[in-house]
Amino acid sequence: MVRDEITGTVKLKRLVEHFGLKVLYAGKDYETAEIGIKDVNRPGLQFVGFFDYFDPRRLQVIGMAETKLLEGMDHQRRAESFAALFEYEIPALVISRDLDCFPECMEMARKFGRNLLSTSDTTVVFTSKVIDYLNHELAATVTRHGVLLDIYGEGVLIIGDSGIGKSETAIELVKRGHRLVADDAVDIRRVSNQLIGKAPELIRHYIELRGIGLVDLQQLFGMSAVKLESQIDLVVEMEPWQQDKFYDRFGLDEQTMNILGVELPKVTIPVQPGRNLAVIVEVAAMNNRHKKYGFNSAQQMADRLADLNNAGK
Repeated sequence: MVRDEITGTVKLKRLVEHFGLKVLYAGKDYETAEIGIKDVNRPGLQFVGFFDYFDPRRLQVIGMAETKLLEGMDHQRRAESFAALFEYEIPALVISRDLDCFPECMEMARKFGRNLLSTSDTTVVFTSKVIDYLNHELAATVTRHGVLLDIYGEGVLIIGDSGIGKSETAIELVKRGHRLVADDAVDIRRVSNQLIGKAPELIRHYIELRGIGLVDLQQLFGMSAVKLESQIDLVVEMEPWQQDKFYDRFGLDEQTMNILGVELPKVTIPVQPGRNLAVIVEVAAMNNRHKKYGFNSAQQMADRLADLNNAGK
């Protein structure tokens, strides 16, 4: 299962509820307004008539600086400033610090049907929290077929053909004390240069075992067996053993897989009867973590062999 990359939107009502904002005036689109831009705007320049490069899709936030600017204007100028801003279909205007709403602001919000909100946070604190929230909610997203587990703090995405043994391996890893994040479908979003994976809500904590059916791991093994989401650090691809294929036995041939523009280290595990896949995946996760800290067993052995050959010459 591979869903094309998507970027969504956030309902304004959802943002209001998440941050506990006060609704000073619900505009004509309050129930349907959406935010699709990760940034916010402080409209100080717009209040003095500069609208070049102005993006009305962004959430607008005013604080002490904008308030002092507006206090220096007379009634007519303030009304014109708010009217010029509200002519654009902005999602909402948020007043920080619980500052008093200018009468002209309320008047023009009602005239143009714009949403008017308030927060007790300072402008810096509120904009930082909103940008962080939108970065997560509006991150580019794809869905991949596979199993995601947290193994020793490493997010391991196991991929491979259906029936190869991904879910069975996941069960064994859970029994060994690791945590399941998602089985069958993994929703992956890119936040900055990191990939975060989680399960679709409908199948969260469930795992499918052929011959048994769906199993709820949270109910069966407890909360310690599952995790809501995890950063993805390593991709493990399982494939049927191919007798005529050369498999790297040294570990210097490092593979990667590109997901949403992020290169992830990848290992390929050939599957055949008698191999303990759970242990192999566990070791792969530990080895990947060691590489992050600068310890590469394969490279260390290669350096030793090189030193030995040089000494023999």
